[in-house]
Amino acid sequence: MVLACAAAALSLGYVGNYLRGGPRIIDATAYWLEGRTLASGALALPLPSPEASVLGRFLVPTPDATGPAAAAVIFPPGYPAVLALGFWLRAPMLVGPVLAALLVVATAALARRAARALELPAGPCAALGGLLSALCAALRYHTADTMSHGLAALLTALAVLAAFEALERARALAASSGSRATLQRLLGPGLALGAALGWLAATRPATALGLGLVLAGAAVLVLGLRRPGLRRLGPLAALGLAGAVPGLALYLAYQYRATGVLGGSAQLAYYAASDGPPGCFGWGFGRAVGCLGEHGDLVGQALPDGYYLAEALGTTGRRLHLHMGDVLNWRPLVWLVPLGALFGRRSREVRVLGAAVLAHVAVYAGFYFDGNYPGGGGRMFADVLPLEHALAAVAVALAAERLRRARPTWGDPTPELGALVAGLGLLGFAGHQGRLHAALRDREGGAPMFSAAELARAGVERGLVFVDGDHGFDLARAPAGPVEAVRYRGDDLDWLTWRARGEPAAYRYRFDWAEAEGRGGPPARPRVEPLDFAKDRAELRIEAESLWPARAQQNGWLWPSWGAACAPGRYLLLRIAGAQGADGGAVTTAMALVALPRELAGHSIRPRVVLGLGPTGEPAPRSAHAAGPVTLGLVADGRVVHTWRPAPPTDGSECRELEPALAPPATRSLALELAADVPFALDSLRATLHIDGRNP
Repeated sequence: MVLACAAAALSLGYVGNYLRGGPRIIDATAYWLEGRTLASGALALPLPSPEASVLGRFLVPTPDATGPAAAAVIFPPGYPAVLALGFWLRAPMLVGPVLAALLVVATAALARRAARALELPAGPCAALGGLLSALCAALRYHTADTMSHGLAALLTALAVLAAFEALERARALAASSGSRATLQRLLGPGLALGAALGWLAATRPATALGLGLVLAGAAVLVLGLRRPGLRRLGPLAALGLAGAVPGLALYLAYQYRATGVLGGSAQLAYYAASDGPPGCFGWGFGRAVGCLGEHGDLVGQALPDGYYLAEALGTTGRRLHLHMGDVLNWRPLVWLVPLGALFGRRSREVRVLGAAVLAHVAVYAGFYFDGNYPGGGGRMFADVLPLEHALAAVAVALAAERLRRARPTWGDPTPELGALVAGLGLLGFAGHQGRLHAALRDREGGAPMFSAAELARAGVERGLVFVDGDHGFDLARAPAGPVEAVRYRGDDLDWLTWRARGEPAAYRYRFDWAEAEGRGGPPARPRVEPLDFAKDRAELRIEAESLWPARAQQNGWLWPSWGAACAPGRYLLLRIAGAQGADGGAVTTAMALVALPRELAGHSIRPRVVLGLGPTGEPAPRSAHAAGPVTLGLVADGRVVHTWRPAPPTDGSECRELEPALAPPATRSLALELAADVPFALDSLRATLHIDGRNP
């Protein structure tokens, strides 16, 4: 219990000293928004018009059939549901430290169980397992930032412990025992096993898959498939399924709300509409695996020819390289884990621990994105850290047992060897691993990108606050309250948002993290500035990148890219998934649907496009790209009311403003449909405001 309290205190200290008060990584801020949304009693946050004031990275609009207009965070709901408890108690950043304390207890229990199976001193081995967990810097991060891996690690440990207990009880039951007696003896551990695996599936499905396969295999090997074994295996499986119902039901309900499909995936739906090439995201292998927008740098360097066995081995190797330092804070010490599994293999419990770690590594080999970053380490493998700490403790206990037998007068040297391992790990943190956590502390401004305390300090008690970036928006957006946070776009979409909200007092929350770049520098200082919108405007300009992500896309994808000479800023580039060019290759027509603010209904819209682009959006001479039709359709309530067909440029790239088209008044939804056989870009939209359908 002392170690558990120490782990909680260290994680809380990590919040203050490394995170500097709040979530830092984009995934962590998205989990924060999802947890706050669930705490409000909803599965998705409301999506008022204009949608672009809310939609952005890691948010997917829900289908109309599932309820009112809303947007769902794409991550599984298991961890956000636990984080919602922290929001209800008004202390969400305490959830991680509580998980840290529970992780120490669970890891000590795993080490104790393995030591007893090997007839080793259980108390010292359990204490060492808890100590290694408490001093693990990677776990201090994952139980400080609002990431799901801390909860996944705890659920993994609890599932293994419940499986050990259930299998021990099932094996002890006589073959002649009645079904009622079997059910009673297995009730507690069977339900606990199912609950842990079910909630793990709602938190990190791939982790649950690998662990579930190992535990199912262990049950079959222990109990057998003959009649006496089935008599015990059947009730255990039934109890496990019953215990898994809450977690699985939450997962299915959340995914249905996000996608409108029972068994759908919010992540797959998001990447299908926001990135490319089509089918780039998910588990599997192939030529098109790897999203060029979100993960373009990695795909270009490590996966230029697709994702196959060699690339999977490279991805796994990069994860393991960082994970080696995560386990015990110093890479050479990680060899205690396989040594514990090898020399303790006569124990069924140790074999299960080792198999679970290997299965976890194998399952994640099918996912192309590394997921590594300083501080978080090889985070895809963080879920099995408790199992690795238990195996490391077993290795130390086995070494101590050999020393005790060789030198009986020494007594039990487990505490001394454990202290040596822990001390070497702390030196490793001081010498190398600590620099990685410092890099996490200093990155992107060195502080959370939004703080409600700054608004209070500026005297903002109600109104509309425009927030920079995805990180800041995720932290600022709340389901309800006197202050509403929206995205700052820097164009007239902000004015439309202000008008749609009834022209309240408006402010901009600025977080210029570039000015705080540099190792060890002071964190960026946010500023809250009043915004003064002119009430009367005859013409609006909306940058195309403000309208990303698309509502749907096919045979191609839209991505905000840097412009050509005639459009030096950013634009929305439509890239083609199939082969195209002057080499005679097949040409595929790419299509995308971009939602427009419905406040533009009744006004004239003029798109500005960039034509004559190469395959990746670079300006290209006429001879370098195939000529093909480019079509833009103005869609009102699902019906195309106007079509633009710009002629191809005579040479090179060309920016062109198309003729105006009137969006029908009283339209409930507006969109722009893009279709092309060659890459082109949407640079911006101009809207001329009308009164009663006439130009003023």
